[in-house]
Parts: sequence; structure tokens; C-alpha cells
Amino acid sequence: MASSLSLSPANTCAKNVINVPRYFSEELCSLPAVKVIGGTRKHRRLVVSNVASQMPAAAAVASPLDRAAAEVEERKLAAWTSVRQERWEGELVVEGEIPKWLKGTYVRNGPGLWHIGDYNFRHLFDGYATLVRLYFNDGRLTMAHRQIESDAYKAAKKNKKLCYREFSEVPKPDNFLAYVGELANLFSGASLTDNANTGVVKLGDGRVVCLTETIKGSIVIDPDTLETIGKFEYDDSLGFLIHSAHPIVTDSEFLTLLPDLINPGYVVARMEPGSNERKFIGRVNCRGGPAPGWVHSFPVTEHYVIVPEMSLRYCAQNLLKAEPSPLYKFEWHPQSRAFMHVMCKSSGKIVASVEVPLYVTFHFINAYEERDEDGRVTAVIADCCEHNADTTILDNLRLHNLRSYNGQQDVLPDARVGRFTIPLDGSPYGKLEAALDPNEHGRGMDMCSFNPSFLGKKYRYAYACGAQRPCNFPNTLTKIDLVGKKAKNWYDEGSIPSEPFFVARPGATDEDDGVVISMISDKNGEGYTLVLDGSTFEEIARAKFPYGLPYGLHGCWVPKK
Repeated sequence: MASSLSLSPANTCAKNVINVPRYFSEELCSLPAVKVIGGTRKHRRLVVSNVASQMPAAAAVASPLDRAAAEVEERKLAAWTSVRQERWEGELVVEGEIPKWLKGTYVRNGPGLWHIGDYNFRHLFDGYATLVRLYFNDGRLTMAHRQIESDAYKAAKKNKKLCYREFSEVPKPDNFLAYVGELANLFSGASLTDNANTGVVKLGDGRVVCLTETIKGSIVIDPDTLETIGKFEYDDSLGFLIHSAHPIVTDSEFLTLLPDLINPGYVVARMEPGSNERKFIGRVNCRGGPAPGWVHSFPVTEHYVIVPEMSLRYCAQNLLKAEPSPLYKFEWHPQSRAFMHVMCKSSGKIVASVEVPLYVTFHFINAYEERDEDGRVTAVIADCCEHNADTTILDNLRLHNLRSYNGQQDVLPDARVGRFTIPLDGSPYGKLEAALDPNEHGRGMDMCSFNPSFLGKKYRYAYACGAQRPCNFPNTLTKIDLVGKKAKNWYDEGSIPSEPFFVARPGATDEDDGVVISMISDKNGEGYTLVLDGSTFEEIARAKFPYGLPYGLHGCWVPKK
């Protein structure tokens, strides 16, 4: 069974050990003091290292939006409440020891503002984007957060109302003519949001871009200041209004999928470092259904792009509705079946197109080529966080569901590490199986990262959010061993961790030699950064935030120059 690391807050206060600057209130200095050894809890005296002799002045800018809705319940888990202010920056007190080699910036993106005035958004994915920056240098840690200045966010601030179509929210027209105009803007893409609240990537030329599924929602930011620089404009004629929120980005290329809603299919495109021009690689036509399946992410191998065709398909009828359906902009078409397509990166040729069991996934983890003893590629293996073909996960992410959980019901839908086997011998069918026993990670699995040196290659370890049940949302950090078929879990009762992000130690030869960074929203409405050893998966450092932050989605690492 999985080795469970359970962390619980101790009553030791940091002010009893060191002089905490007055910037922190007594409530904020109540740092946990727990060391975990062999799955047991041992309280210890709090040891704080690498603290600046004087904490720099914190920069705080209050949001112009009315924050009344965010303050309804002071003790509510901060993960599901709007960020308290628009900006903050300051150095954090570090408990434990951050490795000296960890030098750079972790930038996390995610929806962090879920209200306009007294109007509350309804879905996790609707919130306006909030960036969080963790700057690691010489064992010290500086944190900052700031809103992305998208057109959607600026219009909401100015007009005190929703002005663009978000994931589940639609602007309310004042009259029939405004409604007709809004529909016209929908078809042109003008009314689609540019709220880049999903991912953030560092391009090969050093630019850092925040992304969502609308192409207009590609925004360049400064990772040092979190300032919004401007739109990332694609200089090509490929067109399309949407793309995968998770492109494949390396120092040498940028690969993306463009769903075609008119002539159902997918276009695969490449962009070179320093360029804004996407170049056509190839196209996959849908084999089933009235529209392409939702493509939030996709995997690649050394030589192939894997194009998933899920039975959860885009739905124009749902897109036109003023009120969201249970599946929002999608529709479940099990009769259309599900497929996995394999395209050669260099030629654009489709080398395999197989039917697979029905599946539902937001996030693919990694993929690699399986070879026989003569070195010939016989199959492609692709791993994902798979929800057992259960679409209810989408509606479970409504904010009402997340905020009303009382800790008793076990309502999180089951999930697993799903492993696709796609044969390259012309067979019409592929396989989908669990890569390890789902009970190892609590039958809850999402938000994966891995050592980026193993992108497209055979790998052993992944880091994800799993489940300690009962729960309504993934609530553990989990290290998955895909060879040993085991998982090791970190768990802090009542807390919600965000995506565990792996950073490899420079010069490392072992796949798991590095650290895992996550931001935690704890049960007291507060939060902290957590640093785990990538190999042992034990805590080595944490640093408390001045207040709890909203749940975030995905991040990227920008090494120190």
C-alpha cells in the first residue's frame, strides 16, 4: 500500500523561536512544526533558517472590485475564495532548508477572482487569472501575486459586470438587439474571453506566456514582476478560435493542437523559438461524432504527436445557451466511440488510428515509444489522469460544490493513471488500462508533472494530486512509481494542495533527483509553500504566506539567469 505522510499543525508559534517582523500578525505566525519520519508524526521545536534580517516592505494594491463576496465566511478554505487583494510582494520566513542549488522562479497561474461586485461566478474555471511567483535564491524565498491584465478583467473592473464569455458564464444582454449582437460576436470570436487563467509556459526564446483554450487568451507576462506585457499574436493564417490549453513546449519547439469545429478534426502545428508563426504539420479528421472531442492537453513521443479523440465533444448548441448545461460547452457522445491517433512529427503522416475504450481526461502525463529487441517501434504508450469515462467531474467543480463540502461525504469521482497502448502494426484497436492500482493514490488522480528531461521518453516517476478519502477534491500530493507500481502520499488533513511541480537538480543523473514545489491552502484559511525532496518525498522546507491564496492550476519554471 501507499506510504502516507500525514502532516498536522502543531501549536508552536514562530515568534517563540525567532523575532518575526511586525508585518506578520500573531495569527499569521502560527507555523506548523512537524517532522515526519516513516509515516508517523513527531513534533519538534520550530527551526527557521535563511531569514532576511529585515523583511522588505510588502507591496499591496487593493483590487478595485468589490471584495464583499470574498469575505462572506472568514474561516472558509481560501482555495475557493477570491484573492484578498490585487497584488502583494514580500520575502517569506522559511522553516527548514531550501537547497542552495534551487535558483529561479516558479510561476503559477490559475483562476483567483470569482466575483464582480456582488455577482459570484459559478465554476472553478471562470475566475479571473491570478499569477503567483515564488523566487528561490540562496535558500531564501520571495513571493508575489498579481492579476493578469486581460481585456476581460479590465472590462469587468471598469463596467462592474461580466463583459466576455467565460467557461460557464455569459454576459447578460440589456435587450434583444444586444443579444443578437452578442451572438454575432460569439461566431466571430470577439465575445470569447482572453482570460488566460489556465497554464503558463516558458518559450525557447525566454518569453513567458499565459494560456487558456481561446487563442486570443495568449498573454505575455514578465516573470520577474508578473506585469502583463501584452497579447501574444500568432503571425500566420491558420486561423481557429480555440486550441489546446497545454501545448508541448521545449527549448527547441512549440507544438499545439487546433480543434476544427466546422470540419470536425484537429490540426497539428509547430512554432519555432523566437517566432510567432505556427506552421502546419498535419491534420487528423474525426472518426466519430458531430464535433471534435475536447482537447485540453495531448502527449508526444520523440517522433510522434498523439492526438486524442474523446467522446466528450464540443457542442455548438450548448455554447449558445445563456445558462450552462451540466457539461457546459461539451456533450457526451458514447455512441461516437473514442480514438487515439498517432502522427509523425516530421511528415505529418498518420501512422496509427485506433479505437480505444471510452475515457475522460483533462491531462495527459507523458508518452513514449515501445520498441522490440531489434529496436523497431511497435507501439506508443501514453499515460493520462483518467476519470473512468465519468463526465460528472466537470459539474463537481462548481464552486458551490467545492465550498459546501463538510468533510463527511465521499463525493470525488474515481480517477486513475490510465495507460493507453497504441499498436503500430495496423491493428484497429488499442488498450486502456490502469498503470497501477488506483487504491495506491486513493482513486483520485490529476495535475501531474514529471522530470522534463524525460519528455517523450520512457520514464518511471510522476508527481500528482491524489485523494485521502472521504473528500470532494484531490487533497494529497502523490509520487507515483510506474515501474514499482507504488505511490507515496503527503497529506495534511483539511488542506488542498495545488499541482506538484518537479524541478530537477542541475547535473542530476537519477530521474527523481530534485525537489517538488506545491502551494497549499490549509483548513484555517491560510496557506504556505511546500518543498518536498523528489526522491524521498519528505518535506524539507515550507514558508507561510501572509494570507491564504486561491487554488491555482498550472505553473512553469524559469531558471535564474
